[in-house]
Amino acid sequence: MGKGVKVAVVGGAFAVMIGGAGYGAYNIVSALDGGGGGSAGAAETRRSGPPDKEEVRETADAFLGAWEKGQAAEAASYTNNAADAGVLLTAYGEEARIARVDITPGVPRGATVPFTVKATVSLDGVSKPLRYTSALTVVRGQTTGRALVDWEPSVVHPDLRDGDTLVTGESAQPPIEAVDRDGTVLTREKYPSLGPVLDTLREKYGDKAGGSPAVELSIRHATDEADTPLLTLAEGEPGKLRTTLSAEVQAAAEKAVQAYPESSVVALKPSTGEVLAVANNRDDGFNAAFQGQVAPGSTMKIITAAMLIDNGVTSMNGPAPCTDTATWQSQTFENLTGMEPNEGATLANSFLRSCNTAFIKLIDEKPVDDASLTREAQERFGLGRDDWKTGIASFDGSVPASGGPDRAANAIGQGQVQMNPLNMASVTATAVTGAFRQPYLVSPELDGRQLAQAKGLPSETSAQLKEMMRLTATQGTAQQAMSGLGGDIGAKTGSAEVDGNATSDSWFTGFRNDVAAAAMAQQGGHGGDAAGPIVAAVLRAGG
Repeated sequence: MGKGVKVAVVGGAFAVMIGGAGYGAYNIVSALDGGGGGSAGAAETRRSGPPDKEEVRETADAFLGAWEKGQAAEAASYTNNAADAGVLLTAYGEEARIARVDITPGVPRGATVPFTVKATVSLDGVSKPLRYTSALTVVRGQTTGRALVDWEPSVVHPDLRDGDTLVTGESAQPPIEAVDRDGTVLTREKYPSLGPVLDTLREKYGDKAGGSPAVELSIRHATDEADTPLLTLAEGEPGKLRTTLSAEVQAAAEKAVQAYPESSVVALKPSTGEVLAVANNRDDGFNAAFQGQVAPGSTMKIITAAMLIDNGVTSMNGPAPCTDTATWQSQTFENLTGMEPNEGATLANSFLRSCNTAFIKLIDEKPVDDASLTREAQERFGLGRDDWKTGIASFDGSVPASGGPDRAANAIGQGQVQMNPLNMASVTATAVTGAFRQPYLVSPELDGRQLAQAKGLPSETSAQLKEMMRLTATQGTAQQAMSGLGGDIGAKTGSAEVDGNATSDSWFTGFRNDVAAAAMAQQGGHGGDAAGPIVAAVLRAGG
């Protein structure tokens, strides 16, 4: 945009542009309906359809110009949600202490206008430059017919979500230098998916790790999520926080999940419960590895098999006929396409092939009842009691007592069962050691918290589960994913059908020596298709 004075006709009114840098140096007297820059004539016809190029340019100019000059209410009036926009734009200049704003637009892409923001953040005599890029989209107002900025917090900053705001001040907690089990420093730059985890660790343990707070521009989230720092004005003194993570295993986990969208993985040591890695590949930043609540598919058959063995229904070498279909209370269940029936199958054979019907037929045997699977999950595997204290927020699974068709569906990891990779890695650890050791990321000695307890499995049950998982890894559905791994290995695959999705969620859990891992890839297909390679890569690094 050149300097000097230009006069043009805009929507039937004069737009006067007076020389100067950026949007703040000109004023638009427009005919935008109800806008801060003027009002439409009474005879003007209400417009419809997508905004044209001229409307996109005019609306973007008006919004960015007012924002640049610190006129929060004026800028908000050019959006389709003036109330929310006004709150965030006001905070931009006041709570966030951002000034000297200079906004440079890029080349529009249809109704979307990218732009670059240059500004200064200042507090107590200390100033730092701020620079970032964002974009806005212009839409037609549903009630007014005006061309308006489609309001999203990400317009103001790309990392903002609904309810978030920007603040500048002393950080809520001192910075931490998180290190792995061997003292290697863990950073979000090197391990990107650890970002939210490190933020939470800082919020929870910053005052226990020593150090002094920094002065920062941060995103304050509407949820319980820790503040996300964007710019440091004055460095604090970091305290050192030792975690149970392994930098080597974490690096492998980070790389593995990048190959599959919406995937998550957890690795831990069965002998101690220490978490070795947690990684997510998600656009929303959600720690689904620890907090996800979705059906785990046939990986649940580890718990179901344990329940059947513990209740004397069958054993590893006992009968578990695999039929084409199984009907439970008027609902018919089937196996994966292509599975050959085997009326003489043992539990081990039906487990390694992941036969659904075998498990569904057996849950009708006495003394199994609607609550048997729930008791097994809670008492033996420590699941579903809402008492895990891992060091950060986590969900410890849910296996509700269910009647009707859900009793059968629960047995094969559908129905009302909900899990995440942390839960299933723990299930594998309990299965192969016989002992439940609650997973944790930070030592309980740091804050005196009490880890959850469960009685674990009888030794004969654990031995049978471990052997069936070994067979699955070497002869069954997990064979391809686990091929090439040495040592003592075992696994279980799972595919979870989700309503509305054409492709099932991919699940896989396995062990190698003293490492257990579990992964899920939403809409990733069969267990060995996506989750399997993720787990294998992590076990290869850690086992």
